[in-house]
Amino acid sequence: MSSAYTAIEADEPINQTPYSQPQHTYTTSPPANTTPAPTTAPAQGQQTTNNVPETWVERIRQSSHPIALLFYMFFRLAPIFIYIFGNFFIGFFTTQNRFILHFITLILLVSADFWNLKNISGRLLVGLRWWNETNPIEGQVGEFENVWVFETADPNRYINPIDSKMFWLLLYGQPIAWGVLGLLAVLKFQFLYLMLIAISISLSVTNALAFTKCDKFGKANSFANDLFSRATGSMFSRLNPFGGR
Repeated sequence: MSSAYTAIEADEPINQTPYSQPQHTYTTSPPANTTPAPTTAPAQGQQTTNNVPETWVERIRQSSHPIALLFYMFFRLAPIFIYIFGNFFIGFFTTQNRFILHFITLILLVSADFWNLKNISGRLLVGLRWWNETNPIEGQVGEFENVWVFETADPNRYINPIDSKMFWLLLYGQPIAWGVLGLLAVLKFQFLYLMLIAISISLSVTNALAFTKCDKFGKANSFANDLFSRATGSMFSRLNPFGGR
């Protein structure tokens, strides 16, 4: 029974005079005890349901990094929104070079989304980060190799479930949306926009694959470290002569 809901029995009359007749004692305690039950039970149910966020504002407020989550959602959704409705809004300002302005705006938004996801959102929301390095090959002059570097946070770090769900949902959802828009561009013979969509898909898929590999690498590394620590701990406990059984 929680502290917010406690059943209290009805009090018996204290100042009962000795000359009162016991035959005429009123027994109203059972009705008084049963009437609060219907009122207190819904209050307990309401308390449990209020803990569940119902609106997007409540979900964002429960995020560990609400500002980073808002920027992540903006940069993930803004390029698709501007691609669909960009010409309509640009028409309010100018009627010339609408395609050029639309194209440049989309390129800037897609680039900002790639940079924000790679360097800020992934590190803050899910504790993952990746980058690519070009290292010279030993023994070969003028030869280089690309190395993917993955960085994961401490396994003991708390990852907010709201941040994690929104991160992975938009990470995989945006390439699918660009693919649908690319199919529509092919059907409408909009090949210039198709080139823009190809750039957006390549950047979005690169981030999706990199963070997926980074997440798998982090889980495998954490599992290996946990297994090694358990094995060494069990071995030292068996070899310890002072250890009791």
